[in-house]
Amino acid sequence: MPVAQHRVSDSFFITFAQILPMELIIVDNDIKARQFLDVHVQLNKDVPGWIRPLDKDINGVFDPAHNKAFRHGTCIRWILQDNNGKLIGRIAAFVNKKYRNKGDTCKVGGMGFFDCINDQQTANLLLDTAKQWLQERGMGAMDGPINFGERNNWWGLLTEGFHEPLYGMNFNPPYYKQLLETYGFRLYFNQICYGMKVRDQLQPKFFNRHAALAKDPNFRSEHIRKNDLKRYAHDFCVVYNKAWAKHAGGKDMNEAQAYTIFKQMKPLLDEKLSWFIYYKDEPVGCWLNLPDLNQYLKHFHGKFGLLQKLSFLWMKMTGSCKKFVGILFGIVPEWQGKGADAYLIIEGAKVIQDNSGYDDYEMQWVGDFNPKMINVAEGLGAHPTRMLTTYRYMFDPNAPFERHPILE
Repeated sequence: MPVAQHRVSDSFFITFAQILPMELIIVDNDIKARQFLDVHVQLNKDVPGWIRPLDKDINGVFDPAHNKAFRHGTCIRWILQDNNGKLIGRIAAFVNKKYRNKGDTCKVGGMGFFDCINDQQTANLLLDTAKQWLQERGMGAMDGPINFGERNNWWGLLTEGFHEPLYGMNFNPPYYKQLLETYGFRLYFNQICYGMKVRDQLQPKFFNRHAALAKDPNFRSEHIRKNDLKRYAHDFCVVYNKAWAKHAGGKDMNEAQAYTIFKQMKPLLDEKLSWFIYYKDEPVGCWLNLPDLNQYLKHFHGKFGLLQKLSFLWMKMTGSCKKFVGILFGIVPEWQGKGADAYLIIEGAKVIQDNSGYDDYEMQWVGDFNPKMINVAEGLGAHPTRMLTTYRYMFDPNAPFERHPILE
């Protein structure tokens, strides 16, 4: 049965009383924001491997006081309930002027925080709603599921590896893939995570390349120390702005931004997991790792009040987390292909493998458009552990579609 024509505005909700026994509601107060969280819980609580995100992390995405993306964008959320008042879906849509990818031929909006019962008609209603809202704001395509903000969180649909997610990572039942692809979304890029056992023997080539550079007394390494974060924020800026900035929209990071990031990491930071290497005291590479916060949060059911904070501190002190996560790995361009990556890995591994107390290591996702980082992961001996997928939906079916360009 065809869906009734409808227009979605920011000021009212729509009732499909007879044709579709569903009510689509804009999230515009605290009660509805609570329901927005509840949809995810109700649809995923019985899925093996699911870990409930912190409520404050999701609420923060939609709070202008916490999310800097509001400076150059806007967003909206909807929840969907059936005629019995049962929550059956949710979705958010974003317009972000800073969101662009090389090769884009039109303005691209985003959709994210998609949850839906296993019903294509229900999914179509949610996706149509996001599509129309984006079209009204001049967008010609929709990427999703993505975040309203940084790409390190809530980005991509889980399509392989349905086990415990890393902190800030989307998780969904397998049928979501069919819902999106049946609607018309096409693969824009895959996001591959790699993992390994901490004490796995590294390949001989790493030791050989490390030994070659170690002969040069101008090379040295050190792990992060919490009492000197301003210096490491400066060093991180040097490496980031040379190695990553052009891949992240062309904007350099300043030291104040980096220091803010490091201060946010400080409560979770395990000093011996994050490393820098230097040549003549100039930073040329960094490898940032953190304990997997989800190994703590899975006990907290979305809350992080005083009791949970005390529990977190106790678990941290007693070493209950046995998994750590690779956040960033980079070498400045002038030292790429010269063995600096192997030098950095071996310097860190000498400490991490023997004295860290961790059993498992998993890297945050690497886009399939980044062959250099894929080579680093595979060369390390890591294997794919899960895959997420960023999809694109062209509003004009005749418009040209191309996958995310490969990074040089």
